[in-house]
Amino acid sequence: MELNKAKQLWSTACEFLSTAISEDVYSRWIGVIDAAGDDTVGQLTLTVPNGFYQDWLKEHYLPLIQEALGAAGAENLSIVFRLGGSRHLNEGDTPEPAPKKSSRTKTRAAKVANIGVSLNPRHTFDNFVVGPPNSFAHAAALAVVEAPGRAYNPMFIHGGTGLGKTHLIQAMGQAVLKRGKGSVCYTTCETFTNEFIQSLQQHDLAAFRKKYRHIDLLLIDDIHFLGGKESTQEEFFHTFNSLHQNQKQIVMTSDRPISEIANLQERLVSRFEWGLVTEMDMVDFETRVAILRRKREELRIQLGDDCLMFIAQHVKSNIRKLEGSMLRVASYASLTRKAPTTETLEYLLRDTIEQENQTALSIEGIQRMVAEYYDIRLGDMTSKQRPQNIAFPRQIAMYLSRELTEQSLPSIGNAFGRNHATVLHAHRSVGAKMKKDANLRQTILSLHQRLGGVSAPS
Repeated sequence: MELNKAKQLWSTACEFLSTAISEDVYSRWIGVIDAAGDDTVGQLTLTVPNGFYQDWLKEHYLPLIQEALGAAGAENLSIVFRLGGSRHLNEGDTPEPAPKKSSRTKTRAAKVANIGVSLNPRHTFDNFVVGPPNSFAHAAALAVVEAPGRAYNPMFIHGGTGLGKTHLIQAMGQAVLKRGKGSVCYTTCETFTNEFIQSLQQHDLAAFRKKYRHIDLLLIDDIHFLGGKESTQEEFFHTFNSLHQNQKQIVMTSDRPISEIANLQERLVSRFEWGLVTEMDMVDFETRVAILRRKREELRIQLGDDCLMFIAQHVKSNIRKLEGSMLRVASYASLTRKAPTTETLEYLLRDTIEQENQTALSIEGIQRMVAEYYDIRLGDMTSKQRPQNIAFPRQIAMYLSRELTEQSLPSIGNAFGRNHATVLHAHRSVGAKMKKDANLRQTILSLHQRLGGVSAPS
């Protein structure tokens, strides 16, 4: 394709690409590409700085580039990547070593690359609203960004669903990339597990280890899913050791404290506790209002402060549900062009408010929350089984039912298929253990917060 025509076509395709991906991704991966002319009909030659870029673009962005060229009126066009001034490289070719200048560029590019799951461009520190329950985790995250691998390594963040753990660790990744402080890999425990299994099936374990052991910052969500996966735990153990010994930063999130992750090897428990362990709870009323105001500004929607305060007052369980409720109300206001009244808000959010009230006040809601937390069946709360992994969560549910509801001891006993003496024993037993076991007290406080409690249990 003739040079001017190639450059014009690529310029048009770039307009499409700039709207399809985030600005950060575009500038890092697409902005470095240039179009070159050649004598081959039906072919577009794109030049990239080095082999690292070529491999990454082929693996992750080639279909999107082809779609962009199709949108520019050039469907079924053959794409050829070229490393600077080297020979043409077609798909499947083995890349030639890049010149020394490109090798240095390759090193720099690798150091600021995100080789994991794409980061949400909205998950930044600027968009993270800080309140008392998350201020410590936020401050620690900033410290890690300033000195990856040296401050709080590893960092373990735990808390309930929808409280901003993913937002915070993705903000860490984006800050490290923006400051050019190293390569980042954000992933989930499920993705890590699936990639590990796939590498075993394809006999390509070396590539898997190269990906996860040659990075500067590993951000891994939902690490509690490692529980019970013996082979994956073995692999993660060695990955953890490799990164930590080389002073590379590790940050993990979990929906429960380390001590409550079932079937996790003791050596992993020990290593997870080496650094900083911090909890994120549901934010208070004022912070919930601030989050809604930030979201309103971000989405540029018209919604009065009275509406935001109503939502913040009635939706307490998690931030995701809080923002979802605001979007529902905003959609109504936009479609009807009417300012929502209190009655309208109660109607629009009736299901959410009912769920919130049930979770906070009913014994069944407490049973459901505790069963989910300890990964047991709801039916185990009323069963006659007495193994420790069932009996102790059941005692905790009885304790919280006594603390958080107005139900009598016999009523609570009936809900668990027990008598009032069993409930009284459970309440006293858990209360006594809390005074001696800081981890248990932390667990009870976390569950209490999720259930909508406004004061600490006794």
